[in-house]
Amino acid sequence: MIDPNVVTLTVDQHDYAGWKSVEISAGIERQARSFDVSITWQWPGTEISHPITPGAACEVRIGGELILTGWVFAAPITYDGKQVTLTISGRSKTADLIDCSAINKPGQWTGVGVLTIVQALAAPYELKVISEIPETSKLAKHNIEPGESVFKSIDRLLTLFRIFSTDDEYGNVVLARPGSRGQSADALELGKNVLSAKIARDFSGIFSEYRVIGQQTGNDKTFGKEASEVSAEVTDTRHDDPGRKKRLRVLIVHEDAPITPTLALSRANWERGQRAGKALLTTYKVQGWRQSNGALWRHNTMVRVVDPVIGFAGRNMLISAVTYSLTDQGTITTLVVGPPEGFQSEPGDPNKRSKVQVNQDAYSWLLPIDEETTA
Repeated sequence: MIDPNVVTLTVDQHDYAGWKSVEISAGIERQARSFDVSITWQWPGTEISHPITPGAACEVRIGGELILTGWVFAAPITYDGKQVTLTISGRSKTADLIDCSAINKPGQWTGVGVLTIVQALAAPYELKVISEIPETSKLAKHNIEPGESVFKSIDRLLTLFRIFSTDDEYGNVVLARPGSRGQSADALELGKNVLSAKIARDFSGIFSEYRVIGQQTGNDKTFGKEASEVSAEVTDTRHDDPGRKKRLRVLIVHEDAPITPTLALSRANWERGQRAGKALLTTYKVQGWRQSNGALWRHNTMVRVVDPVIGFAGRNMLISAVTYSLTDQGTITTLVVGPPEGFQSEPGDPNKRSKVQVNQDAYSWLLPIDEETTA
């Protein structure tokens, strides 16, 4: 029977295990998952071999479950008078889209959807694109900027439609829907499985007013000033205190790509929603890599969080990133969690939410726990 926590690195059809140090990371906002594994020999007196070299194709598994398909990018060696340490570092196949330039010719698309453009951008590097979201409306135009990487071009495109680009265990590009992996079996609960936690509670990125300004391409019905100027504006009154003077904080976002009034309003709503959600991003560490049912902790799953110190009272959060690590302290999973509103492409209007809530915690004034009833 396979040890459920054994980490196996497969290179050239050979399996390598017995690693003394491990770190494997993935996340919905990461375009490529990564790994670092190392082993140490006593030296002198031990024969040192170098069977794994940079550039080799590889697969990483935990207990037989495929976690990453990609490439070995580095194999550094360190030693002193007593020991030698070999580290193998690699990333998903999608790392090539981060590092490499977009080379499509002519490098311009008109009147097609996002998925079609992303597939075209990834095609020269022989990477498959999987979409978990409905096809978007067709774009007026998208151009590759000289010298930009593939993922930089993709990100410019996806930001317009508030879509996340990430990867999967097979090394495919994924246009991800937040929470698509479902609900985790275990909760994160102080006093039960939480080893440590950290939250910045930094609200410097939240504003009272969000304005998006851009331009749209003219056509037979839209031309002149109407075609060249597009703007949208939303407000956020959640910070207003009846006993205090209202504080004006304005953020203006200039959208470079051609944009419609509808897209401008959606972008403004997204800025408001994701900034509020990101203010509550929290990092938790738990012992082990697996939940009580044997399943690995996975990113892009929902998890209930009970933490009276930070102020979460059963709030359902999205695991946005996960890191599996093995050190002298054993196996640890580091989870970054945040309110789903911080990742949704179309967050609701917080100014129209019902004030009636069944559950409350320290942040209900900002993001209600329950599904909200809009006015």
